[in-house]
Amino acid sequence: GLSIAVINDYQIEWVKYYGILNLDTNAKVTEESYFEAASVTKMVVATLVLNFVDRGLLDLDQDVNQYLKSWKLPENDFTKNQKVTLRLLLSHQSGIPASNTGFIRGQIPSLVQMLNGESPALNKAAVVESVPGEQWAYSNIGYVVVQQILEDITGKPLQQIMTETVFDPLEMNNSTLEYPLTKDRQKHEVMPHDMFGAVRKPLMHPTALAQGGLVTTSEDLAKLIVELMKAYNGESDLILTQKAAKNMINRYCEIAPEQSFNNDLFLNSMGLGVFIRGNDENFVFDHFGFNNPGLSCLASGIPSQGKGIVIMANGANFLKLYQEIIGAVSNEYQWINNPYAQNK
Repeated sequence: GLSIAVINDYQIEWVKYYGILNLDTNAKVTEESYFEAASVTKMVVATLVLNFVDRGLLDLDQDVNQYLKSWKLPENDFTKNQKVTLRLLLSHQSGIPASNTGFIRGQIPSLVQMLNGESPALNKAAVVESVPGEQWAYSNIGYVVVQQILEDITGKPLQQIMTETVFDPLEMNNSTLEYPLTKDRQKHEVMPHDMFGAVRKPLMHPTALAQGGLVTTSEDLAKLIVELMKAYNGESDLILTQKAAKNMINRYCEIAPEQSFNNDLFLNSMGLGVFIRGNDENFVFDHFGFNNPGLSCLASGIPSQGKGIVIMANGANFLKLYQEIIGAVSNEYQWINNPYAQNK
């Protein structure tokens, strides 16, 4: 199944739904269907952090241990001269390596147990393994550190902070970081399907959310993309000022082809919670997401053109389809210098 939202002239042009929500029940995808945004969650979390920076509550270049209360990032030889900062965490340059976010089924690890790599968490501990700022390495556990910072400085759970700061102002009424979903929403939750088309159970983490815990709709994510583009162009400051949006949607480092975790993604530059594609004024900012065992998402925007797309899918073979969808939409809406096509 698919849910697609197309953005044109800085507004949502249309939202459409295709296919099956759950092949076992033959239920169809509709406007009420809830998809996992997976790692596109990182874009939303980065937006929240930049809002806090705008308000003077956080500094992108401060040692994160100045904000952490429940847990501290261990100091070692790598952090002797260069500390880990929010700018480095959001751009995957913190030196904290990639790590899964698994846990023993039937038990719920706290964020501190996740960060320490303690049972019932099954991930590696959040420990710096290279000099911060020296190299790019995609890190899910790095965003768990960001979640702990946000919860420590506010004393509130991430869901509440996000609702107050992002969801409510943008009327993203079908977005949540609470999982399992409420009973009324569970009836409309899309089920993942593996590469063979078999229905699988979702494997969402109940406490580590910032790296991939958002459940939402393509229309809600499109509202965020529109707002980020308007903020980037100085046409709205509902969530971010223009300065903050340009700080977020900015090239901080290049990603070498051998560093990309999937050759079909064509990653090239990294901003704060977003990837940047293209080198001229018609660049795209975006983020992909993949949650095992078969849920995928892409959210992207072109600030100079006011165009974009959100695609959410519940099949593991999404990468074989997204280029076709983007190609059709970019042709119809005349995207200038489509970087997805150029990369391919």
